[in-house]
Amino acid sequence: MKKILTLSVVLLQLLVCTAYGQDSNAPLWMRYPAISPNGETIAFSYKGDIYTVPSSGGTATALTTNSAYDYSPVWAPDGKSIAFASNRYGNFDIFVVSSTGGTPTRVTFHSGNEVPSAFSNDGSQIIFSANIADAKDNILFPSGILSELYSVSTTGGRIEQVFTTPAENAVFSGNNELIAYHDRKGYEDPWRKRHTSSVTRDIWVYNKKTGEHKKVTSFNGEDRNPVFSTDSKTIYYLTEQFGTYNVASVSLDGNQEPMAISQFKVHPVRFLSIAQNGKLCYGFNGELFTQIPGQEPVKVKVAINADETENAIVHEVKSSGATEMAVSPDGKEVAFVIRGEVFVTSTEYSTTKRITNTPEQERTVSFSPDGKKLLYAAERNGTWNIYETSIVNSDEPNFSLSTLLKEEVVVDIPEEAFQPAYSPDGKEIAFLKERQTLCVKNLKTGTIREVLPGNLNYSYSDGDQHYQWSPDSKWFLVSYNDKNRWPASEVGLVKADGSEIHNLTQSGYSDENPRWMMNGKVVLWQSDRNGYRSHGSWGSEFDVYALFLTQEAYDEFNLPKYEWELLKEQKKKDKNDKVKDEKKDADKGKKKKDDKAEKEKDAVEPIKIDFNNLEDRKVRLTINSSSISDAVLSPDGENLYYLSRFEKGFDLWVNKLKDNETKLLVKIDGYAGNLHIDKDGKNLFLTAGGRLQKIEIAGNKQSNISYKAEFTINYPKEREYLYEHMWRQVSKKFYDPAIHGIDWAGFKTNYARFLPHINNNFDFAEMAGELLGELNGSHTGARYYYRSENPDVTASLGAFYDLSYKGNGLKIAEVIEKSPLINAKNRIKAGVIIEQIDGQQLLPNADFYQLLNRKADKNVLLNLFNPETNERWTETVKPITLREENALLYKRWVKTRNEQVEKLSNGRIGYVHVSGMNSESYREVYSELLGRHGNKEAVIVDTRFNGGGWLHDDLATLLSGKRYADFEPRGQYVGSEPITKWYKPSVIIVGEGNYSDAHGFPYVYKTLGIGKVIGMPVPGTMTAVWWETLQDESLVFGIPQMGVKDLNGKYLENNQLEPHIKVAISPEEAAAGRDTQLEAAVNELLNQLDKK
Repeated sequence: MKKILTLSVVLLQLLVCTAYGQDSNAPLWMRYPAISPNGETIAFSYKGDIYTVPSSGGTATALTTNSAYDYSPVWAPDGKSIAFASNRYGNFDIFVVSSTGGTPTRVTFHSGNEVPSAFSNDGSQIIFSANIADAKDNILFPSGILSELYSVSTTGGRIEQVFTTPAENAVFSGNNELIAYHDRKGYEDPWRKRHTSSVTRDIWVYNKKTGEHKKVTSFNGEDRNPVFSTDSKTIYYLTEQFGTYNVASVSLDGNQEPMAISQFKVHPVRFLSIAQNGKLCYGFNGELFTQIPGQEPVKVKVAINADETENAIVHEVKSSGATEMAVSPDGKEVAFVIRGEVFVTSTEYSTTKRITNTPEQERTVSFSPDGKKLLYAAERNGTWNIYETSIVNSDEPNFSLSTLLKEEVVVDIPEEAFQPAYSPDGKEIAFLKERQTLCVKNLKTGTIREVLPGNLNYSYSDGDQHYQWSPDSKWFLVSYNDKNRWPASEVGLVKADGSEIHNLTQSGYSDENPRWMMNGKVVLWQSDRNGYRSHGSWGSEFDVYALFLTQEAYDEFNLPKYEWELLKEQKKKDKNDKVKDEKKDADKGKKKKDDKAEKEKDAVEPIKIDFNNLEDRKVRLTINSSSISDAVLSPDGENLYYLSRFEKGFDLWVNKLKDNETKLLVKIDGYAGNLHIDKDGKNLFLTAGGRLQKIEIAGNKQSNISYKAEFTINYPKEREYLYEHMWRQVSKKFYDPAIHGIDWAGFKTNYARFLPHINNNFDFAEMAGELLGELNGSHTGARYYYRSENPDVTASLGAFYDLSYKGNGLKIAEVIEKSPLINAKNRIKAGVIIEQIDGQQLLPNADFYQLLNRKADKNVLLNLFNPETNERWTETVKPITLREENALLYKRWVKTRNEQVEKLSNGRIGYVHVSGMNSESYREVYSELLGRHGNKEAVIVDTRFNGGGWLHDDLATLLSGKRYADFEPRGQYVGSEPITKWYKPSVIIVGEGNYSDAHGFPYVYKTLGIGKVIGMPVPGTMTAVWWETLQDESLVFGIPQMGVKDLNGKYLENNQLEPHIKVAISPEEAAAGRDTQLEAAVNELLNQLDKK
């Protein structure tokens, strides 16, 4: 790819704007343009509606004005109607509307998100891509990203499958003999740019007469969006072969190399279409262009005179959704964060005070020791600083009843300041500099000192670092990376002046979330030392541990209950006697308390730490390991309260340590965290499912802390902030500090121009995806998770249908194992026809999916007919969700692979599939490998369409065993060492759909020489990602931030792994049920075995 070395993105953008006369008032972010057959009109999507505009330019006319999101218009051949996708019923269905306007007609009803790509040449059908149902014989992995191609009548009705293999942006040739499309092979984000790997798209042409699929492009980067020339002899398409995405052409007779048609720089050309007169139409950098091949592009000047469909400013009141909280020192107020704003509410009443009012994000709230000030971090003006809000009127007792508030910046440094906390004495503020370096600011002198250097921490996701002040403000407890063993952490004790760092755990396990308890006598933390170990680097079960800082505290903890009760009584008596003596002295006038004496009385005792034999004073407090989100110890050390998940969600448990009794305290059954206990040990506070809860310990009384968080959302301003935030996060966290050498600042400036023209999250996520796509990195892009009230959600009967059957009803081709159609009667099987669903007759041309919408796990009546026996009967079944169906399809796919290997190898070779790089997958592989296939001579390990995780080392270790000893009692062979590893031959199958750690494992397997790698090249995607959920929680974006290098210092990212034996699966082979990669793996192993 030609590199532009002299011009920045910004300068090139200015040149483009000048060349094509960009009007500063013209609409931008016009997407999905499609030119009419006569070349006179362009349909496009703008702000979630479909518009048309003359191709010569002019004022656009809105075809749709629904509140739903409408996009991807396609013209009928006669130009009288337009098909488009709309989410009016909760997911994207196809609608048809007159090209002059009117009420659209819905033509598809499945919840598989149907998107039209073309009309048939006679205008009677619409072809579209969707993930609905593979043909029975299709051997491709049952993944939701591998769609099928379908057709449906323009008036609706039963859909018909055109291809069972992916064929996106499919179009017909003018002579109706060919279908052109681009393929899809894997998970990579569609807006990624400039990458070259096996997963990039290619252009294919299908011959309807011969049934042959022919690949017509061979560039190792992106080729997509084909259209036929008017004579059907040439394909125009979009490609990065000549730099950024541009229009190119290739002849179908193979006599012409691909040739560039357009010459745009920096930004991609998108959404190619062609008129019957050969005029091309496409989008470039948010605007519309036409071009006659051989001539220069012409920008279409568009004006849109339309009302805004979005209320820019919306007032809301929320009573749930809190993401974090802090409890005031007196336990009477709680500060919390919703959608990036800080609020304070009373723990007894719903009186709620809004503290911040900005489009930006605030987080990590902390009360001052007197409860009159709040500390938090805020991302404003392009950086994170620490802010403090205080109550102006000293007569106002708390925040929830306050009137005037004063906000000021208390930490404003060149670096980013994050995650603040007041010292208990109120004299200093701790914070994280650049998310990793623990610093302290003295509020009196203004000086800032470093306490824990940044090289001892690594912040993977914001808020993942942990520290806590000691009660006497002299020490910190921290989680830190002491020995460069990320992601495992240690618990550290750090002097507040930075002079001492003590590793309190040194366990080699993961030790985290340390907290001071019992007024500084005890350190409480969580460790996975004894827990259920997850294969991979995370997911283990934890226990709560305590470290007693003095021998006296440890001895008291170990006292039997009756001795402990006596000691408590004695301490209580001594305290009362002291109070009486002080009162007598005061009454006799012998001693008058002055201010100094009062302060001495209230002073916090310094923390006592006996560093001798600390290791001997560690105690495991939980009796069962589990998933633990938080834990606290009562002030007297008698009770441990912790949030643990044993079943579906987290619940609150208590371990009465003196009684050695653990019991469930409160059933929550959902996510819960932020556990706090008040200073008297009478109340617990926590967040659960976005709500705040208070639990009175004595009566085990649970109550919600009600709040009414009133705030105003300025959507345009919030989107500006979110855009800035994402750009800055990448700048701070992208694994390569050079950001692949691109002009990241220039791209920011360019894409920011579109923000005023975006009024919905679909467009915002897509625009953010285009920006992030400039990184040419895996694990990135933006996602919008749209949620609709009561959407159409299609259920499944768990069967394949005979796609060639054209009569009444649905003819079953196969009943999937564990389908809801299977019961003790066993009458529903292949060949049976479903004639009615809930009394509705299934006519040949009628859509039946709408009869299954919203029917999952509900009784559905089927009328059935067996043509072989002429029997008719009814059965009541409960359809399953599409997710449940997909799980059944996966098991079926693995089973058929197993059966094929068994047949091809005559029982000599075993087969396992690694579905994900996680503990569950490992345990399944381990069980199958050493159990079912333990006596096989060799094994095939299939990793195709594994989406990643972190399991490469575990799998490589499992497969790299070397037999070194046999067990033979009295001459009987009963086994060999190693008993927990596979020491026989193996091969692995890989493909373009391997992602993330599914690139990492084949890399390790090949590098260590364990066996042969067979299949297609694996894209270089071995990085670790943080998918950050934004303050608008429907939006998520990814940052590939943990780069992995080989021992030559080369990143695995963008470094494709080549197999030893390269084998592709053609569309014809996939549809016919032939897995050529599996066949090659069997043949390779048989050759190895036969040579032994």
